[in-house]
Amino acid sequence: MSDLAPLAEAVAVDPLVGHPADYHVFHQFLERCKDLPAITTAVVWPQSDVALRGTVEAAAAGLIEPTIIGDEPAIRSLAARIGVDLAEYPILQADDEARAAELGVAMCRAGNAQAMMKGSLHTDELMKAAMQRDTGLRTARRISHVFVMDTPAYPRTLLITDAAINIVPELEDKVHIVQNAIDLAHALGIPEPKVALLSAVETVNPKIKSTLDAAALCKMADRGQITGGILDGPLAFDTAVSAKAAAIKKLESPVVGQADILVVPDLESGNMLAKQLEYLGGAQLAGIVLGARVPTILTSRADSAETRLTSCAVAVLLHYATHPSVKV
Repeated sequence: MSDLAPLAEAVAVDPLVGHPADYHVFHQFLERCKDLPAITTAVVWPQSDVALRGTVEAAAAGLIEPTIIGDEPAIRSLAARIGVDLAEYPILQADDEARAAELGVAMCRAGNAQAMMKGSLHTDELMKAAMQRDTGLRTARRISHVFVMDTPAYPRTLLITDAAINIVPELEDKVHIVQNAIDLAHALGIPEPKVALLSAVETVNPKIKSTLDAAALCKMADRGQITGGILDGPLAFDTAVSAKAAAIKKLESPVVGQADILVVPDLESGNMLAKQLEYLGGAQLAGIVLGARVPTILTSRADSAETRLTSCAVAVLLHYATHPSVKV
């Protein structure tokens, strides 16, 4: 018997966690996109097998109309090697990753693309161009990232933020991070998302900054400075997702055990949480950047074509939620 078998069995019978028979919610997003027009998308530097294949599959699924930006000879050579037909898709020449990112951002600024998609370049390279004050995609909102998770151990769509952009956000940043995530939840069909502000403990401790920020964010929501969701915090991870754990700790709130959004203290904790759920918890994920002029589909270079496809579906739903000329 594998050494991992006892662990798998223990997880399967964990009394604190409910395990729904059908946990996959991502297909619902893809289903909702079937009646929506594809969105024009600047695909920046898709020069790996997965990135290029994901781009073409998203186009074939009717999610995006891609303009591919990168080293054209290298892209065509890659397409021939992996058996991908690029005949229908325009390609903009860019000699390096930085130039490709600049061209993608310029397309979005000019209104020639409704979304931007990361290919196989590093996130920092893409976001450097997007976050330029005069030539980037900034708005009055702080730019932030959300992982949309579909995990077998949890019966709800789970949003984790911010795990990719803001390294150590201050309270003012977290206001935007929370509001961005709430707005995305609305676009995904969650009308009043429950927001758990995570820390290591459930009580306010002056020595733990995340507990102070959580308390302040809750009061700001009470005063209408954050709208559209129900906030509670500080909450530990277990009480945010397990009603039984919350009951053991004698915690009562509309959020405990049924959080839709997990707001993490910093990028490191959020990134590790999302990837632990993916690699050890069997979760599927999608990645999206919010708060910019257009949605940016942002996935890891190691992510599968399936993850990129679902991330595109999230971008489509977000676009039409904020541009309601087509009813979502």
